[in-house]
Amino acid sequence: MALAQLKSTSFDIRESLGYLLGNVRSEWITAVEKELKPFDLSAAQYIVLLKVGSGSATTPVEICRVLQYDTGAMTRLLDRIEAKGLIRREAHGGDRRCVALELTPEGEELYPKLIRIVKDMNKRALRGFTKDEAASLERLLKRVALNVAG
Repeated sequence: MALAQLKSTSFDIRESLGYLLGNVRSEWITAVEKELKPFDLSAAQYIVLLKVGSGSATTPVEICRVLQYDTGAMTRLLDRIEAKGLIRREAHGGDRRCVALELTPEGEELYPKLIRIVKDMNKRALRGFTKDEAASLERLLKRVALNVAG
């Protein structure tokens, strides 16, 4: 257990909180990628579509922060999604370098299917948890994120 190591002189990286969180993330992405195969989407493309579709990110810069991508990698990612006809980039304001992202009609049609994948993944991850345990886990993870952010 990660907390037991704090009081112990021995240390096993596989029991550290960072390792455990990273492992969950890795397993999550692997599982999501399997679900996305029929849609010919990667996990990163999926996240972009979810962020744009929900309105929680409307510019490449906002999505760069979420995915921790540099602008060149983000441009290539957006190019691939745009080539699939799922998003479009529109000039934003008077600066041609600033673009707003929006779903195309095809992207809007796909969006509810992607939301279904999110919901199914949450159910799958929390299988066997009580509602109270699931709520506690969510609350605790949010606290960990705030603590790490400083």
